[in-house]
Amino acid sequence: MTSQVALVGGTGKLGKIIHAVIDDLEGFEVSRVLTSSSDLSELHGADLVVDASTPQISIDVVRSAVERGINVLVATSGWSAERIALVRPLVEAAGTGVVFIPNFSLGSVLGSALAAAAAPFFGSAEIIEAHQETKIDSPSGTAVRTAELIAAARAEQGPVSAPHADQRARGQQVGSVPIHSLRRPGVVAKQEVILSGPGESLTFTHDTVDPALAYAPGIRLAVPFARDAKGVIVGLEHMIDIGIRS
Repeated sequence: MTSQVALVGGTGKLGKIIHAVIDDLEGFEVSRVLTSSSDLSELHGADLVVDASTPQISIDVVRSAVERGINVLVATSGWSAERIALVRPLVEAAGTGVVFIPNFSLGSVLGSALAAAAAPFFGSAEIIEAHQETKIDSPSGTAVRTAELIAAARAEQGPVSAPHADQRARGQQVGSVPIHSLRRPGVVAKQEVILSGPGESLTFTHDTVDPALAYAPGIRLAVPFARDAKGVIVGLEHMIDIGIRS
């Protein structure tokens, strides 16, 4: 039986990429496309909701789907650990599943995981992320997720060193990691994680040059996974074995 997908934000850049991938995905069909102004009652009857809307309405989409007993794949940026905590009790009470994907790119997932694995060995960590000038939120969801992973990996060592963090030019701290956001034309998405220690530094850089090609493999993994998921799951790394052992 074909699973019916309600795609919210399906007319946006990411939404169109997701729509195209689902069209080629066996066992799934986009049965309705919603915009930010659509009535969320249109979600009723779907087997899976895919949210590629905006940070402002994403939480309403998730709540509306969960209340209807529908699983959700969240591709919208702006979901920090604190914000996810707001919907976790609703998901657990409903017995549904909500999967948050900060970035569908396999390279991005690997870059963040490698940075987190290396973080305990360096006392300093900073993130510089760049997106096109039309991106409405900052820092990016990918940068927030990377900083959260670094903080978790350094649980025993404690926060990274971030001197003069009270100055605005030092960036926004997430899990003690300063994040610096660039919004400019001529770039799609780029992230640098710079780890520094005595006498040396290590930099992980991921650059997205073609979103449709970069995101498609991750979307193909995430859609069937989200349909069958239970509880709250964050990150594409739960769907692949990235080969990093603690």
